[in-house]
Amino acid sequence: MIGGGNLCASDCANFNQRYPKIANSLTHSNQRAISVFLQPVMYTLKKSLGQHFLKDEQICERIALVLQERPVKNLLEIGPGGGALTKYLIALPGINFKCIEVDGEKVDYLLKTYPSLKGRIIHEDFLKAAMPFEEPFTVIGNFPYNLSTQIVFKILEWRASVDAMIGMFQKEVALRIAAKEGNKVYGVTSVLVQAFFKVEYLFEVDEQAFNPPPKVKSAVIRLEPLEAPAVVKSQRSFNVLVKTAFNQRRKTLRNAVKALFGEEELKDAIFNKRAEQLSVKEFAALSFRMNGI
Repeated sequence: MIGGGNLCASDCANFNQRYPKIANSLTHSNQRAISVFLQPVMYTLKKSLGQHFLKDEQICERIALVLQERPVKNLLEIGPGGGALTKYLIALPGINFKCIEVDGEKVDYLLKTYPSLKGRIIHEDFLKAAMPFEEPFTVIGNFPYNLSTQIVFKILEWRASVDAMIGMFQKEVALRIAAKEGNKVYGVTSVLVQAFFKVEYLFEVDEQAFNPPPKVKSAVIRLEPLEAPAVVKSQRSFNVLVKTAFNQRRKTLRNAVKALFGEEELKDAIFNKRAEQLSVKEFAALSFRMNGI
């Protein structure tokens, strides 16, 4: 439990009472991470960067608890912003933590507010960043909604080194990633992610949990590598097939992807289906039957 240090007795009691599970996991040496719990926030929110920062401490705690359900050695937080979630992550013992933040103002704020982050913040655009660890790592974050799909695709590129991802997304995007065949929101992202990761739709988050409140609800999902990922002809072939099929999702595959297959292949009954009716495994198997890609 938290006590002493830079927190007054009433603050300690308040935090211990409201967040007992997190408080119990803290050691004396890392309790300072929570000492700014009630300090005023001194930074600006930038619409151009899609900044909607978490302010609901119970949601932050819940995400941190989800993280602790699996062993974590190396942890990368994408877009720590004002540190609402970060303060819980750096308080967890035995984790090699790094975060990546593109906004210089937020980097300065984080370093001032959480001195233990010195040397652990990567000031860079995540989409242009190099691999942050030499060993496997977990990714976590409240992702900017305007970049969330691109972030997922970057994680797919790094999938050999990513042992889990826990992310906050716009609800619509989270549902799309988790959707199964036959669902109207099942699409490109669903197939490309589920070919390699198990997707868990964990919980939803109300608009009022953020500052400023977005116009849509949010949801937290977890990705974990499949023990038996899809076997595809090549990543390029698989990507081309899936994107081409869903580009004309109302048409049968015979019409949507006819440029990718020979005439004899197109006679197969599977091409009578529409893209949203094919499972991930069926897409993977079809990739081996494509022409010269």
